Parts: sequence; structure tokens; C-alpha cells
Amino acid sequence: MDSAEHTRMFAAVDNEEENIAATMRLVYSALKEKGYSPLAQIVGYLVSGDPSYITSHNGARENIQRIGRNDLLEEIVTYYLKNLT
Repeated sequence: MDSAEHTRMFAAVDNEEENIAATMRLVYSALKEKGYSPLAQIVGYLVSGDPSYITSHNGARENIQRIGRNDLLEEIVTYYLKNLT
């Protein structure tokens, strides 16, 4: 096999985790700056799928919509479970 036949592997999981973490920090910060409860707003978005729970301030709504809600929930649960011990 020559190098053209090999499949390249990317660290997509690490990049995705970093992207989700950065997005959540941005969303949290934007919600706090606008005087909202980040927990209540993020949960409202996750449960309903309604992006109006997330402020458009600093691009927070646009950024969170780039991540699938299932992916976001999976990352949140994974983070929680890792930190139980």
C-alpha cells in the first residue's frame, strides 16, 4: 500500500470537545452579561430546542446552534460522569 491508500486519522473528538467547551464558555458569558440565568436558559434550550433561550449577544445563539443538541448533551453528561469520582 502506498501512502495514497492510507486513511488519515484526525483528533476530531478532542477538537469537538474543545469546540463545545469554548462555545459553552461563550454562551455562559453572554447570558451572564445580559443578566440571564445561564443554567435556566441553557436547560430551556436543550429541552425545547428553541434557540431564543440563548441570547444573540456576542454570537452566542449562532455558535450554540452549530453544535447538535444531542452532541451537546452527550458532552455534558460525559463531563459530569467523569467528574463523579
